[in-house]
Amino acid sequence: MPREPRQAPLPVPVKAETAYSAAYSEERLRDKLSRHARTAGRDAVEKALLLYYALQREETPAWAKATIIGALGYFITPIDAILDISPGIGYVDDLGVLAFALATVSASVDDAVRQRAAARLRAWFGDAERPPQPEKAAENVAE
Repeated sequence: MPREPRQAPLPVPVKAETAYSAAYSEERLRDKLSRHARTAGRDAVEKALLLYYALQREETPAWAKATIIGALGYFITPIDAILDISPGIGYVDDLGVLAFALATVSASVDDAVRQRAAARLRAWFGDAERPPQPEKAAENVAE
């Protein structure tokens, strides 16, 4: 039985990629976390921090950094598939995008990245039962 030729992957639309990439900056991420950590929830914040710290690694490949920047840009952007202001479900799509990006770049998330994210989560959220301390978020993301 003859093999069918392999098809080249479809190109990613540049406009969609650059729209969210352009939304990303450390300052905007800090602002989003400081104002919306409580609403976004611990899971979304944890994934955002893992991606942020993986982005800081020199060893993270360029394609992974582009994926991370796009995902964090989507998280930062208030107008997306489900508006972030929608009560109860506003961050479900953000969590999905962050989780997908994290799975995609998982090789760039080493123990040091996990430890930094865990330390920051403990500083902001304490134990799982306590609410976050958003006023500290803006000051300490880059630590």
